[in-house]
Amino acid sequence: MGALDGKVAIVTGAGQGVGRCHAEFLASEGAAVVINDITDRAEIVAAAIVDAGGRAVAHRGSASSWADAEALIQCAVSTFGDLHILVNNAGFLRDAMVFSMDESQWDAVVDVHLKGHFAPSHFAAVYWRAQAKLLGEGAVLPQRRIINTTSESGLFGGPGQSNYGSAKGGIITMTLVHARELQRLNVTVNVIAPRARTPMTEVNPKFTKPETGFDKYDPANVSPMVAFLASDAASDVSGQAFIVLGDQVHRMQPTTILASVTAGATQWSVDGLIAAKDQLFAGAPSGVPVWGGPPM
Repeated sequence: MGALDGKVAIVTGAGQGVGRCHAEFLASEGAAVVINDITDRAEIVAAAIVDAGGRAVAHRGSASSWADAEALIQCAVSTFGDLHILVNNAGFLRDAMVFSMDESQWDAVVDVHLKGHFAPSHFAAVYWRAQAKLLGEGAVLPQRRIINTTSESGLFGGPGQSNYGSAKGGIITMTLVHARELQRLNVTVNVIAPRARTPMTEVNPKFTKPETGFDKYDPANVSPMVAFLASDAASDVSGQAFIVLGDQVHRMQPTTILASVTAGATQWSVDGLIAAKDQLFAGAPSGVPVWGGPPM
């Protein structure tokens, strides 16, 4: 018995890297998986899962295309009869400093990450809402899951990544919005920031596979957390953000008030804010925050 027996899942960008690991792991836990990618790697991964005894089908298309995203949801339903789990994972990098980034670099990355999360989520939500209406008022609704993918750049602001970091930060906010909107449909929505060796990170020597011992940056290390969030055991987990790397899972709290000052029922003056500055920062550094992620 797998943790996801009887479930139907979609993984976008599942042709390689973390996405492929997610798809293969979800299949190993019993889910039928739709492998989405913009290349023929989708067919290769789907065939590998079937050869291993799992259930999978390929869907080639862009997660950020409105038409492709709608067809992706329809593919899951028409092939496997339902949709329970959507893993939004597709993405790529086009890094440049703010003074060097051009419009095409900005548009391409924001499109594939931010719109590429929203479009499949939109059509999944349309389907789940329609199913809830068919079941009628007061019916017990099936458990549904959306698992989004952010990054530590989205959490902490990576230099050279205005496009990527902004889109990934937007995904964190989108996760909260969708978690609030879809909870009445019995849908949980969470987001993970994987740190792993992928086609986007393998150029960094820090991610080199070790010759011996535990491979901390093996992308397969991230997938059990995705399967957990997709399982019935995580029915009470929603609107949450996690960093996942190696043998570690870190639960994040991205939006927290750290300190407050009040002018006392009157408008602030500049002089008043100057006087309150030390109280507002309460001894904490007021400059650019240090990188907040776990140590490499």
